[in-house]
Amino acid sequence: MQVTIRKHVMGDILTMAHRNLLKTIHNPDNMSDVVFQPVIFTLLFGYLFGGVIAGSVHAYLPMLVSGILVQSILNAASGSGQQLREDINAGVFDRFKTLPIAPIVPLAGQLVGDIFRLLLSGAMALVTAVVMGWRPTVRPMALLAVLGLAVFIGWATSWIFALVGLLVKNAALIGSLSMIIILVLTFLSNAFIPTKTLPKLLQPVVNANPVSLTITAIRTVLRTGQWTSTTTLVGVSGIIMILIFMPLTVLVYRHRG
Repeated sequence: MQVTIRKHVMGDILTMAHRNLLKTIHNPDNMSDVVFQPVIFTLLFGYLFGGVIAGSVHAYLPMLVSGILVQSILNAASGSGQQLREDINAGVFDRFKTLPIAPIVPLAGQLVGDIFRLLLSGAMALVTAVVMGWRPTVRPMALLAVLGLAVFIGWATSWIFALVGLLVKNAALIGSLSMIIILVLTFLSNAFIPTKTLPKLLQPVVNANPVSLTITAIRTVLRTGQWTSTTTLVGVSGIIMILIFMPLTVLVYRHRG
């Protein structure tokens, strides 16, 4: 009996995830965050700054790829809170309450659907880099591991933004704040320029930035194909984020439901 109920709940969650994916596809704003942003930023930074920072676009791409990958996925993750709040404000979640589904299904479906959005955003960043001339020097499994790690960190971050979406009632404000936070975190990191070229007072800030740690871990795997202690630390950090923010988000969701 319990197995049947669990299967039914999982089926409902996947249905909600499919709805979330369709909403992304048919919404130009959501599509721009997931698909167009990785393409535009890769082209923009590659062709404008590649020659200045690394001497050529081709030489700059190995450094740029990891930064764009993390930025794109975090940017896609930041949309979780805004989409959640838009649905709540539109009364969609109230209508879900009338359906014969578990109360947690709408929230879980939103976050599970985010996995597909994160995968798509990360894939677009990598494909654009390949089109520009970047060629991975590691095995396909290492490349998949990098994408998986980035998506995992993005999904862990999605829970934070989902919590914000439950607490802040203005969807536009959530979108603006999320964009500012992601831009500050990525530009105050080692995503696009070597840390040693920054002012000495700024270098400790950049080194302490968790985004820098994530980019360094991914950059190391892309360069050596090896899973290092830094990579493990990033993965553990993602697990800790989920263990903290998943139950907290569910608690707030149930309290406000």
